[in-house]
Amino acid sequence: MNTTELLPHVNAVLNASTCVLLMLARVQIARRRIQSHRAWMLAALAVSALFLVSYITYHLTSPIFVFRGHGLVRPLYYALLISHVLLAAIAIPMILVTAWRGLHRSDVQHRRLARWTWPVWMYVSVSGVVVYLMLYQIYR
Repeated sequence: MNTTELLPHVNAVLNASTCVLLMLARVQIARRRIQSHRAWMLAALAVSALFLVSYITYHLTSPIFVFRGHGLVRPLYYALLISHVLLAAIAIPMILVTAWRGLHRSDVQHRRLARWTWPVWMYVSVSGVVVYLMLYQIYR
């Protein structure tokens, strides 16, 4: 397996890791442990940045992988993929603005946006793993 064949698997691990980090961060803020929350969120941001670099590298260097599922699963896959891609594009600026506000202790504005950003980011991360499983594992 060459490097570009390995990248989808690396991307799935990075997406799954982001899910875990986001959950850990959510637990910490619910317990009002701001420093711990910040550390987990910065880790999630770093892992997501690594994912984005890996994802772009893969798609610039590899042919498009065709989904091989048939029947009802096909429109379900594409609905998931489309929602994943659209929300990922929306999530990037949301994540950056939310992080900026949190790091600069604009707490009211940070919380207001984070209520939307966290679930969108989590959906994108989870749906990314599901898309990977459907594309590279289940319907290969």
